[in-house]
Amino acid sequence: MSLKCKPIRVHYAYQQIAEEIEAQILKGELRPGEQLPGEAELAELFGVTRSTVREGLRQLESDGLVHRPTPRRLEVTIPQANQLTTRAGRAMALMKVTFRELWEVTMETEPLAARLAAHRASDDEIEQLQQLHAKLVAAEGHEALTIDLDEQFHTRVAELGKNRVLGLAREPIALLLYRGFTQVAPTAPQFYQRQIEAHSNVVAAIRDRDPDRAEKWARMHIEDFWRAVRIADLEDKTAIRNATALS
Repeated sequence: MSLKCKPIRVHYAYQQIAEEIEAQILKGELRPGEQLPGEAELAELFGVTRSTVREGLRQLESDGLVHRPTPRRLEVTIPQANQLTTRAGRAMALMKVTFRELWEVTMETEPLAARLAAHRASDDEIEQLQQLHAKLVAAEGHEALTIDLDEQFHTRVAELGKNRVLGLAREPIALLLYRGFTQVAPTAPQFYQRQIEAHSNVVAAIRDRDPDRAEKWARMHIEDFWRAVRIADLEDKTAIRNATALS
């Protein structure tokens, strides 16, 4: 067993246990797939009660660092991207980040995502992107469905670029910005058609393997969204008012 333990003698011992195990995971001392000892053994190793260990393990499970393939087996794992995205998004929502803050970063990430997609997407992946865009076109005027499909479209473009760092970095920021469309829509009814036009050109540029054009249209798309934000006088307003909206 490679897990290293030491007695815990502080308040909130369960949190200290979680932090100690997390540190060993991040250092690579505990690897994905490695089984952790049972609650009784961990309690003895850390010098705490089983209930304290149980609470620490719950925190690690919530953070996506361990999981239970069976009720009696606990293994180290890698957090799924959606867990990381939701956590980061909620943190930003709780900080009440503004449309301006989100837009400034999205102006860099979305054009880069489109450029990489034009370089790296396969023919099959581009076909799937076109099908997703067709659904967006059919949803014109339906706010909730449009927001959902818009999120899927931008996420898919980023995935086609095959850069996991960019994917993880942009996702929570983009989700907050695009879900803020509910505040923009009442003052920008023409945005649906402009969104469809921009997406059509991004898809065409990716299909034509033209990274410059893909980047240009992605940037124009985000600039257009910003114009709608300004018309609605929302530049420095909170994009998402409720962190639970990111669940």
